[in-house]
Amino acid sequence: MPVTSIERLQTLYDVTLALSSELDLQVLLPAVIDQVISVTGAERGFLMLGSSTDDLEFHVARGLDQETIASPEFEISRGVVERVAESGQSVLTVDAQTEGWLADRKSIHTLNLRSLMCVPLMVKRRAIGLVYVDNRMQAGIFTTDDLALLEAIASSAAVAIENARLYGLAVEQARMERELELASGLQAALIPAQPPAIPGLELAGRWHTALEVAGDFYDFIPRNDGRLVVVIGDVTDKGVPAAFFMGLARTTIRASLAADLSLKQAIEQANRLLCADSSGGMFVTLYAISVDPSQWQIEAVCAGHNPPLIVRKKGKTIDDLPGGAMPLGILEDQAYPATSFHLERDEFLLLYTDGVPDAVNPAGEFYGLERLHKILAKAQRHAPEQALTMIHDDVRAFADGQPPYDDLTLVGLRRV
Repeated sequence: MPVTSIERLQTLYDVTLALSSELDLQVLLPAVIDQVISVTGAERGFLMLGSSTDDLEFHVARGLDQETIASPEFEISRGVVERVAESGQSVLTVDAQTEGWLADRKSIHTLNLRSLMCVPLMVKRRAIGLVYVDNRMQAGIFTTDDLALLEAIASSAAVAIENARLYGLAVEQARMERELELASGLQAALIPAQPPAIPGLELAGRWHTALEVAGDFYDFIPRNDGRLVVVIGDVTDKGVPAAFFMGLARTTIRASLAADLSLKQAIEQANRLLCADSSGGMFVTLYAISVDPSQWQIEAVCAGHNPPLIVRKKGKTIDDLPGGAMPLGILEDQAYPATSFHLERDEFLLLYTDGVPDAVNPAGEFYGLERLHKILAKAQRHAPEQALTMIHDDVRAFADGQPPYDDLTLVGLRRV
């Protein structure tokens, strides 16, 4: 008995209602095909969606028994699919065996395909995929009314699929944001909450991330011999990979310094360990200084990092500490020589990462070392905490609202 217009409208309403209530694509997509097979009398149904490379990928391939069809790419007419994908227009084939434009298609004869319908899934005039149904047993089973119904169902299904996709993206983004927030909190816990109290030494550090997580770090590491090691590091990458490597580097350096080794030996051991664990070409620049508060002797090791600045007695001159050597994690047998000097009373030492000189203003100018020298000459008259605030504020004022391209980390110390 022919299906009436009212029955078709009722079918479309029922299908649309069912599809609009589902936001899980893994449930929604098979439901679309099952509904299509049910209302059209098709033997098999296939649903394809566009991929990130703009190719169509099979997401559902089912028969009347709702069993999954294996190797669906070999079970359909590629000619029909290609025509719909390229034109965005529906195709109805009464008998593919006698259809002129399909006569030479090998799949038509190999699969004994007869009745076919294929319609695009359109969202705001944009094709996101297609629905393909066929019947290999009967010719002429699909009519123009069936095609119109399938197009109407496909229109509702396309909206439902897009809504489910957007919902899935929103859920995934929220999950990633929660994970990044957790990672940011865990990473922040690796940064000293406050410097250790050492008579005659004022210490401060500032750590500002450009993204949710950072590749910069600093640390204050007391040693068994009474010395204090101050380190500052910068992983040469950004985002989550840099954050993981930052945690690895910080832990490795701490563990190496806990051993009964000289500063040079400890950094060289840390380098060997990081070379063994490093993957993806990641490495970390580092500057480490060991402070002996009994004699105010400073030992310094540089691993490809920006040389710290020292403001000499009474602020008359600002010098660079020695640089040199490669970052950690590149060459396993790299040597890291140590240099030493005496820290005089009131001298101020500033360690920083390249987020300071590389800060950019709206005109595309770099903050640079010259500006850093000028603000340091003023800031060093104050306690390190206030001095670092002045430097940070000066960099931000220079950037004039430009989002930071890199993390910004500062460590200041003064012998008082």
